[in-house]
Amino acid sequence: MYDFDREIDRHGTWSVQWDGVADRFGVSDLLPFTISDMDFASPPEVLAALRERVDHGVFGYTDWRLGEFREAIRHWYASRYGAEIDPGTLVYAPSVLSQLSQLLQMWTAPGDGVVVHTPTYDGFRKAVTGLGRELRGVPVGDLEALERELARPDSRMLLLCSPHNPTGRVWTEEELRVFAELAERHGAAVVSDEIHADLTTDGHRHIPWTRIAEPGRGRRWALVTSGTKAFNFPALSGSYGMIGDPDERQAFIRRMETGEGLASPAVLSLTAHIAAYRHGAAWLDELRAYVAGTMGLLRERLAGLPGVDWTPPQAGYLAWIDLRPLGIEESRLQEELVTVEKVAIMPGGVYGTPGFVRLNVGCPRSKAERGADALVRAAERLRRG
Repeated sequence: MYDFDREIDRHGTWSVQWDGVADRFGVSDLLPFTISDMDFASPPEVLAALRERVDHGVFGYTDWRLGEFREAIRHWYASRYGAEIDPGTLVYAPSVLSQLSQLLQMWTAPGDGVVVHTPTYDGFRKAVTGLGRELRGVPVGDLEALERELARPDSRMLLLCSPHNPTGRVWTEEELRVFAELAERHGAAVVSDEIHADLTTDGHRHIPWTRIAEPGRGRRWALVTSGTKAFNFPALSGSYGMIGDPDERQAFIRRMETGEGLASPAVLSLTAHIAAYRHGAAWLDELRAYVAGTMGLLRERLAGLPGVDWTPPQAGYLAWIDLRPLGIEESRLQEELVTVEKVAIMPGGVYGTPGFVRLNVGCPRSKAERGADALVRAAERLRRG
């Protein structure tokens, strides 16, 4: 039903990935596989709803609690995850990171520890350290290290990425329950960023944090997310969340409406979310299948690199690739990719794990093939010396 092979020229659209590539890589004429947005048009159902709203012509102040926004979210969670959401528990913010910023200020103090899994999404690092908190990383899958860090007296928050970025790991229900038990035992709040949840691959099931945590007074947890990632409209902004404690929920809303001045959200974001959650399921399922096919192609291309045993992620369109078996220095690989191959691929050091790369394949397969082949060629040249 949908054409994901169509290439759309994004140059000149103020795109961070395309027009802003020189800001990070120092060169402008690169084919980018970087920031986590996609090169696909948003679903036609979303575009139709946006056109209708634009044609109305009046863009006065709006209130996210009016209209269909909250009900569309309730419908999505019920139909997609079999999870019942109380629309009254929802909060709104311009972005997931803006929600995180508010929750960090509410539930931690400068100098407190915030525990995250490594490798770590760089947005987490900037938000946590930028507010004067200490980022405490534990390797994905290391429960002993997780408990050790949470047990420190000043570790006040467990910050989850669920599914995990950049590895694409989908946490099992058992793992999530262990996280909840450890946080409860050591008195740490939990914030679960679930913006990649709708992008799981077949065979893997995302469990919303609302299925793990119990609502009620004294329970400091929040689920923060948005439809902008899965349906590719991040430039419209807009996110929502669920906060377990009703008093904390009201405190969050007050902070957003007073301290942050968020009296009126972006109306086109509300429009896009409603259309996506009501009518975008078929598009999303085809997208997931298309990206899975591209990941399979990437796996074939990487199979020729000795020692590189790469498995596609359990969620998302970001390929997290371990190139350490090749013994290539990250700086040399980046120089080869930029100067010779003319591609921009994120180095693992950005996420605290040098030796890896993060390759965005949320794009037409023709582009993904060029990126995969460039990476393999560059790695092979450096490996041979």
